This record gives sequence, structure tokens and C-alpha cells, in this order.
Amino acid sequence: MELPVIAAALPALGWALHGSLLARRLSTARRDPLTGLHTRAGWTARAERIATRSPHALALLVDLDDFKAVNDTHGHPAGDAVITATAARLAEWVSGHGIAARLGGDEFAAITTDPANTPGATVLHEALHRPVTYRGLDIPVAASVGFCHLSDLPVRTLTDALSAADAAMYAVKGRGRRNSTRRP
Repeated sequence: MELPVIAAALPALGWALHGSLLARRLSTARRDPLTGLHTRAGWTARAERIATRSPHALALLVDLDDFKAVNDTHGHPAGDAVITATAARLAEWVSGHGIAARLGGDEFAAITTDPANTPGATVLHEALHRPVTYRGLDIPVAASVGFCHLSDLPVRTLTDALSAADAAMYAVKGRGRRNSTRRP
């Protein structure tokens, strides 16, 4: 190969490598390092597309109940195990028909293209309330869940759906924990 060709190819190779590394960093930044779920930023763009394109979309918010007690009683590694298990259970529930995210701390969100494509609210409730085994100890887990069918909204926007799901979730917390409301 001639020197001018090599000299011209090196910058192109460098830019290709730089672009690949940048793409990997962006992808990593949009994923929660503990759970592998999308972060709020990574989730929102995809969830917006589902909200726009899927007439039967269902948005939901999940908040673990008494999570601070898990950390205080069993330590942060046990809390991480609960967060990781919750993420896996939520991701499995939406699997192939939506997207799940960890918004931060012990808060999660998901949107499905159609609740008929999911195992249903009862299955989600049971999954989110199964104990998590950590170092031989079964740690009780509970979550409050709020649902919002986007078709129930005057204007189908993700922001409005999340607000409605948030209100539904806090209504559950007000009635007592270990519940969910607005079942799909």
C-alpha cells in the first residue's frame, strides 16, 4: 500500500474508532449501571414513540414500599439486590411489548404497547411482592403501582400519562401499601 493512501486512511480509522467509543458511552449513559434498565433520559424518547404510535398504550409507575427499612436493616448491598430483582421482574413483565426504566432510587416506570400483551396486573403485583433472597435471607418486598391507559386521556401524552399514573400510585399508598390501582 502506498504511503499517501495509508496517511489518508489513518484519520478515517481514528474517527471511526472515536465514533464507536462515543456511541458506546452514550448507550451506557442511558442505562442504569445497577439494573441495566434504561435511565429516565434513555427511556423517555422510546416511551414517547410508544405513546404516540400505540393507541392502547399503558403507562405505569412503581415505587417500592418501605425501601429505606431494607437498607437500614439489611444494608445497602441487600437493597441493591431488591432493586435489581424489581428491575428484572418489571422488565420481564413488559418483555417484548414495552420498555421499563429505573427513574432513580426505588422508582421505576414502564410503558407497554397494549396491556393485552402483558401477563396482567395481578401477575405484576405478585412478581413485585415476592421476597428477594439475599445471602440466604428472604427479604420481604412490596410496591405501590399506578397505571394509566393513555386512551383514557383527553390528549395522549407521556407527560400526562405519567402524572395520572403518579396520582394513582399515591392514592394506593394512601390506602395502604402492597396494592396497585387502575388495573389494566
